[in-house]
Amino acid sequence: MSIATSRSRATRAVGNRWLAEIPENWSSTRLRFVCDVATGSGDTQDAEPDGDYDFFVRSPNPLRSTVFTFNTEAVLTAGDGAVGEIFHHVCGKFHAHQRVYVLTNFRGVMPRYFYYYFSSYFRLMAQDGSARTTVDSVRRWMLTDMPFVLPPLDEQRVIADYLDGETAQIDALVAKQQEFIGLLRERRATVITAEFDSKVKGRLRHAIKFSQTGPFGTQLSANEYVENGVPVINPSHIKRGMMEPDLAISVSCEKAAELSRHRLELGDIVLGRKGEVDKSALVTKTEVGYICGSDSMLLRPAAATVPSYLWWFFQSSAAHNQLERWSVGSTVAGLNQVTISNVTVPLPSNSEQRRIVEHLNEQTNRIDALIAKGEEHIALAKERRSALITAAVTGQFDVRTALKGT
Repeated sequence: MSIATSRSRATRAVGNRWLAEIPENWSSTRLRFVCDVATGSGDTQDAEPDGDYDFFVRSPNPLRSTVFTFNTEAVLTAGDGAVGEIFHHVCGKFHAHQRVYVLTNFRGVMPRYFYYYFSSYFRLMAQDGSARTTVDSVRRWMLTDMPFVLPPLDEQRVIADYLDGETAQIDALVAKQQEFIGLLRERRATVITAEFDSKVKGRLRHAIKFSQTGPFGTQLSANEYVENGVPVINPSHIKRGMMEPDLAISVSCEKAAELSRHRLELGDIVLGRKGEVDKSALVTKTEVGYICGSDSMLLRPAAATVPSYLWWFFQSSAAHNQLERWSVGSTVAGLNQVTISNVTVPLPSNSEQRRIVEHLNEQTNRIDALIAKGEEHIALAKERRSALITAAVTGQFDVRTALKGT
């Protein structure tokens, strides 16, 4: 049912920046008058994987705990981190992190309607600049003073039931798209790895001019970072084989000159050497002059090596498995110039390398286009889900009329 097809009804002004008007027979109040606001007492270290109770922390998925501190019906939201993005509706025994807000003891409002209204409205507030100081942290007043609109109880029940049904359908469609994207990613990985199986292999040291770890210790200290300078590239700045620099993690031109041995040149490969050893990126014209970070390693391909061929090799499971095996370090995996040189890599002729690059570009471009289309469908579905909830809980359309038309 389209929201636009719903019959309009009499409304009255509310005078709120996020909500101009509501149906005439709805009331408006503040959140503190319809529920109690508490916080949890737990710490992440309290988690016990074999615990009997859900332990709600500041991430989307709950952990487990051997103790519970609440035994009630409640709506929960993260107090910092992903503000306005994480909401749970729970009933029964559970444990909550000290930075998780627990809204309970509902008065004059159905908990399920409360969940839908709160998750919709608070998200709008949290995403608005004036409601977030610099904010990734919720203050109690932001919750207690939040405007809250209340339909009659029977209409709250109808709205909650309607949204349960509609969102379940949307969530099912999203899940199918996510499953499809997962299969496409598996297919992509298989296509890449197939090009590097069962070929004559040599050591990586024969395919590169040299390898260089990023600057250590006093070479680059935290207080030398500047805003909008020359980007420093660590594994966290490599996403899906491409560099996404953080301009807050950069150095002055003078400092970059001091670190010239770590300067990235066209065709270099930047490889994660600590923890995220499966991350790598090929340096294009855009990234020339960037600095290799301390958690990364710079590889400069030899003249006979096609840079993009070597980069594709580092996207394969054949490379990832070796990098994991060769990485060293007691608590954090790490690669160095000696271990990286022992990685084995297929070394065909220059023309064969170029053929492989062309083939992988063609095949992965097709798969990536399908993935992008799937992600677009998911984004649209989530956008519709959010809009539907907001429209229903703010009276932009009459759910009862919508149900009669189905």
